[in-house]
Amino acid sequence: MPSIPQSVESPSNSSVTHKKSGLLSQPRAVWAVFFASIIAFMGLGLVDPILPAIAKNLNATQSQVTLLFTSYNAVMAVAMLITGAISSRIGIKGTLLSGIVIIAVFSALGGLSNGIWTLVGLRGGWGLGNSLFVATALAAIVSLSNSGTATAIILYEAAVGLGISVGPLLGGWLGAMSWRGPFLGVAALMVIAFISLITMMPKAGAQTAVKSKTSLLDPFRALKHRSLLTFGISAALYNFGFFTLLAYSPFVMGLDAHGLGFVFLGWGILLALTSVFTAPKLQNWFGSIKSMCAMLTLFAVLLTVMGIWTSTQWVVIAAVVLAGAVLGNNNTLITTAVMNSAPVERATASAAYSFLRFIGGAIAPFFAGKMAEWFNPHVPFFTGAVFVLLAAVVIGLSYKHIQHVDHVEH
Repeated sequence: MPSIPQSVESPSNSSVTHKKSGLLSQPRAVWAVFFASIIAFMGLGLVDPILPAIAKNLNATQSQVTLLFTSYNAVMAVAMLITGAISSRIGIKGTLLSGIVIIAVFSALGGLSNGIWTLVGLRGGWGLGNSLFVATALAAIVSLSNSGTATAIILYEAAVGLGISVGPLLGGWLGAMSWRGPFLGVAALMVIAFISLITMMPKAGAQTAVKSKTSLLDPFRALKHRSLLTFGISAALYNFGFFTLLAYSPFVMGLDAHGLGFVFLGWGILLALTSVFTAPKLQNWFGSIKSMCAMLTLFAVLLTVMGIWTSTQWVVIAAVVLAGAVLGNNNTLITTAVMNSAPVERATASAAYSFLRFIGGAIAPFFAGKMAEWFNPHVPFFTGAVFVLLAAVVIGLSYKHIQHVDHVEH
């Protein structure tokens, strides 16, 4: 397996880029992106507890409200294809700051809107900003870290988990006052992220871009690698289940904004802890591929449990929280595998993979809401379980094309 070139490289740290060190021994630029990522991912969790409240206050159906996730993920999927071209021209810091500004503007406008369709459109703009930030943040942490790919991805997933876990608690508190609160709260948090990034990220690494300008066609060319295509397709199927849980489960738990905030706080804490502590152990003990298939199977089981006992509140709540542990493991495993799957720039690999996975995230929320309206509240969970199992099947059938990720030096 040929070595994968760096997508970005800080001149001041180029001599130690591959030097192995502890998780906490990172350049200042890495910590700048890490803290900004926590705040950015708080935005996702902030909104989740208020989905039922939005439906009530804006006289919207469940499927209409789930479009807030669909527009967000659909725009993210398409925008991921241009993130590499943008970051290779304006640099890491410029791309990250641009994403933060776009998120702040559209979330603030969302908090001031008065109609569900306006809100759905504004969430699409939010998705554009998030795509610029997410794809660049992952590539930046991986490439600027001095601890190797696997450790850097653990750090990134820890930021994701921390943001997702704290966000619902704050969202539940703000949402109890008004459904507009979390949207305006995201805008305020983005201002903090902007300030922290612009002050903490040193100038030496701030304007660093990839060594050559990236073409808009590069992500599509990257998908010619069977390994990257396999992980992208499996992630699209997996995200169908992920966003079924995230966007639809709040409607069947029968909790207020505070209650939903605490449930997703527990979900996010387990996601963060397993991302950092247990995923690397599973990878070392069983390898990435076997561990991924096991986590996907467990997730499908949990979705099936939620489908069978949809009307039993404590079962759904327990399954959602436990799913956090499974998802945390799987997120780290699959992200690490993607970064080592094909001999292309990491930013390009991330863009190609994210394009496919967010397609799944775009279809699932609206589809789940519609199935509940067409059939009954149980069907969305069963459907999500089938898609997640298909993700494991895709990985298993393509094992010979992806087995090399278990032998790459991380």
